[in-house]
Amino acid sequence: MEAGIFFTVTPIPWTSNFKRTHSSLRRSFPRIIRASSSTSQRSYRGPKPSTDLVADWVSNNDDTVRSSPIYVGGISLLLVLFNRAVSAIAPVADASSSQSRADLLTLGLAVTNVLAGLVWLSIRPKSITPVNPLGVEYEWICSSLPDRVTSELLWVWKSLSEVTCCRSLVVVYDGKCILQVGFAAELAEGDGEAERVEAGKLMQGLLYKGVLKSQAQSYLANLSLYPGKSELPFLPSNTQAVILQPLGEKGIAIVGGNTIRGFTTSDQAWISLVGEKLDATLLKYSNNFQPAAKLSSNGN
Repeated sequence: MEAGIFFTVTPIPWTSNFKRTHSSLRRSFPRIIRASSSTSQRSYRGPKPSTDLVADWVSNNDDTVRSSPIYVGGISLLLVLFNRAVSAIAPVADASSSQSRADLLTLGLAVTNVLAGLVWLSIRPKSITPVNPLGVEYEWICSSLPDRVTSELLWVWKSLSEVTCCRSLVVVYDGKCILQVGFAAELAEGDGEAERVEAGKLMQGLLYKGVLKSQAQSYLANLSLYPGKSELPFLPSNTQAVILQPLGEKGIAIVGGNTIRGFTTSDQAWISLVGEKLDATLLKYSNNFQPAAKLSSNGN
């Protein structure tokens, strides 16, 4: 005899209350309303970019604005002299006359306006334009580097040279120069040979030691104003700006630009991230680098 379980199927009564409950649940769900692009454009009431008409006019008429105090002061002088001539006042200034005192005050204000205009014309912001590096194009990569490291170094150079004002790139890691690419200073002999990086001499300088000690990026926005420029003789003589990016505790990347303050804040942040990525790659393959003594035979 087989044992089994019998289930009693009880039909669910289909009443009007169930219909009302089901319909109320269906209405409680949120509805998705799609709006066409034309409707959304017409209904947009967000902030719009504002324009300052006065600032735009001043920037477009810089010479006129700078010379306007001269015109105002000159016209004031002529008006004072004309008023003095047509009025029944003695041409000689009299301290007891209120008109004479007013004229002297007006003359002083007019002369002040003229001098202010002359100062405005003499002081102008220096236009910052890119310069052509005074040097020779040079490309040197350590031949013993793994292909992965070589390709990443070339990627860094290509990215920096195309996106930023970078025109020279030098990478020194683990006491050796593994990359020198871009423009380099020409040797004193003038035979078209590039001046190569002396890693040992560079590592003894204050710039290299300071960057490794602080482990922070150093931005020399106007290289000509820094005495440490003499520690970078391998860069073109007219290099305008330099970024010193530490690569962990073992190296540094030197990025030379052709424009004063040419590296923006975004460029500096991006170079920092690129430096961290490059440091991770170099640290991974640092055991495969050629010793410094052997590198010297290749011109480094």
